[in-house]
Amino acid sequence: MAEEDADEVPESGAVFTFGKSMFADNFPSKFWFKNNLPLKIACGDEHTALITENGKLFMFGSNNWGQLGLGSKVTINKPTCVKALKCEKVQLVACGRNHTLVCTAQGGVYASGGNSEGQLGLGDCEERSTFQKVTSLDSHGPIKQLDAGSNTSAALTATGKLFMWGDNSEGQIGLGKESHYLWPQEVSVGRPISWVSCGYYHSALVTGDGVLYTFGERDNGKLGLSTEQVTGHRVPQPVKSIQQPVRQVACGGGHTVALTEDSVYTFGLGQFGQLGHGTFIFESHLPRIVKHFQKGRVCQVSCGENHTAVITDGGLLYTFGDGRHGKLGLGEENFTNQFKPTLCPQFLQLDVQAATCGGCHMVVFARPRTEHHAQLTLEDDDLIEDYLERPHEELLGNTADCSTLQRILSARDRRREREISPDQFGVLHMLPVSSLTIPATLPLPKPSHRKVPNGSRDQASEQTATLDNLSDTDSVRGLGETADFLNMTHVMKMDPENKSLTLSPVCKELNQNKEEEKERDEEEQEEVNSSAMSSDKSVDTYAQEVEGKSMSDGEQKSAEIRTHPDAAGVGETVDEAKPVDKKLSLFRRLSSSHPKIPADGDAEATLQQPAPPRIRSGACTVL
Repeated sequence: MAEEDADEVPESGAVFTFGKSMFADNFPSKFWFKNNLPLKIACGDEHTALITENGKLFMFGSNNWGQLGLGSKVTINKPTCVKALKCEKVQLVACGRNHTLVCTAQGGVYASGGNSEGQLGLGDCEERSTFQKVTSLDSHGPIKQLDAGSNTSAALTATGKLFMWGDNSEGQIGLGKESHYLWPQEVSVGRPISWVSCGYYHSALVTGDGVLYTFGERDNGKLGLSTEQVTGHRVPQPVKSIQQPVRQVACGGGHTVALTEDSVYTFGLGQFGQLGHGTFIFESHLPRIVKHFQKGRVCQVSCGENHTAVITDGGLLYTFGDGRHGKLGLGEENFTNQFKPTLCPQFLQLDVQAATCGGCHMVVFARPRTEHHAQLTLEDDDLIEDYLERPHEELLGNTADCSTLQRILSARDRRREREISPDQFGVLHMLPVSSLTIPATLPLPKPSHRKVPNGSRDQASEQTATLDNLSDTDSVRGLGETADFLNMTHVMKMDPENKSLTLSPVCKELNQNKEEEKERDEEEQEEVNSSAMSSDKSVDTYAQEVEGKSMSDGEQKSAEIRTHPDAAGVGETVDEAKPVDKKLSLFRRLSSSHPKIPADGDAEATLQQPAPPRIRSGACTVL
């Protein structure tokens, strides 16, 4: 964040939203409460809950199942107070995938939203759009922590007793073989419990003496258990490989993060970088220390479905994992996956006090720095300024110098670039590639960690999520095979008549030698030139013979006019009766037969590349 932007944040602090939050059209933005201070923040899949210091509950985001508790199922795009709970001061809140739990100062636990697996704890499977009291918890004393997973709920009492309810299809509430529970049930490990976290389909708890237990879905090593322990995954099992006492634990969609006094451990699925171990570790079945933090001590961890956020004792925020929707908070135009903990530069002028990750977004609360936190402690690999945070105009730099392109392109591509007239295309530049982005040989990421829950509304939501996941892979079908993500997949070509640009796919061969390919290109080019330029026949005669041969082979013409994909723009008609057009048609055939630009289909896609707009953060005050 720029220095002048930091001055806009009041002393009481501001709430920052990133990703698909439904606030401010999902653009990175911020807001603050007038004469009030947010104390608790919770994020669900696409909805958010905040508790202020005067005990008021504010909700916004997706509301398809009534998870906002406002009496309707209308999506809310700005923080709205839940008036039904105004008479009781709200102290705790937790958001699941499509439901919400709150606890008031009087000790009452309330639930609202989706209830397909009984996650509301009301004894049935009917969804609610207003908060209903979970009466079965009234006799168990004060509640000190609430948490919620995909279709599960948890409540931890001040005496160290843990109660869980909802979906147990994978053993994620630790109650054995039963598929689900409609009422809160106690989960015991023989000692008091101090912390609990619910992921999408697995859960974890920490005992008072710092022992970490995990249970639920066992795929991809997200439980961090040894081979002999995995068979008992439906009940809590101790994670023996972490020798230090665990202070906190956070569960995501397919990974787990454990915090000790001096270290951060991650394990499970990491194909998006959510483990923070770099570009060569996409899965870890046993806990591994995140080596990035050598100076600052991590004091808070949070997991979304496929991303992670950590806060150090110096008030710095680090994020890593899936960067879709910009939920990592690394710049308005940075949606890149991060495989190592990456410092959020815009919070250097602020003291981050809370960061919560949802399924598709992240919400951060930060205040202006005081003298206590004025001195920053940065790690050796921290980048203070991210080039992807700057606008495209600054990234392009001086367009009069094309040396950057010449250094990056291969010899074959440089030869092709020289054959294209600079007067037609201008000068091209390539953006720098971050060392934290996806590696060149990284395989395509696996689909997002989603399961189809019960209920027609869940199925409709799941279909939408599936379409979002397939959009990236569908867009690259038919472009040829390549072993390098950074390789060229298309070449540009300009029509000399109307100066229109077309984009032609380049088919790749995995085991083809570049030198042999270069020699074959030159030999075939000489053969084409020899056959076209050294012939005693005129171009018109040669064209007529070609047309005659085509007719004798069974080709059919519809009248004298047909549509030609290479002529005067895609879809326009060309009169073949004119000699000039026959010459153009001949040379286009010779050009299209060249192996450097193989044809792919009957038409080429017209290249259109508008300049991306610059998104500016907004700010508003909630009264």
